[in-house]
Amino acid sequence: MSATSTAAIAAVTAGTAALIRTITLDTPIVRGEASIDSIEIRKPASGELRGLNMVALSQLEYASLETLLPRITNPPLTVAEVRALDPADFMQLGGEVMDFLLPKAAKPASLAE
Repeated sequence: MSATSTAAIAAVTAGTAALIRTITLDTPIVRGEASIDSIEIRKPASGELRGLNMVALSQLEYASLETLLPRITNPPLTVAEVRALDPADFMQLGGEVMDFLLPKAAKPASLAE
């Protein structure tokens, strides 16, 4: 993703904290000499769902999440890093994706904002 498109997405999501969430990982990801212990995940735009089956995403189907997570995480996860995630961390990220995809009407009033 180019810096311009990243900046455009950031501008669209600015001011709406509910569109970006920080997940603390149970098992940090080691990238070179750095250790990543938390990941920001943001609500996907429609274009980022291209080629994905919405039903599969709602069922936390692995292959769909493996494709989507690198598109919506910061720092961006690689496919290899998604494959190596602790199952609890994978479920936590998948749960956030599922929550992002639910319409406000399907959420309890206290969580809809």
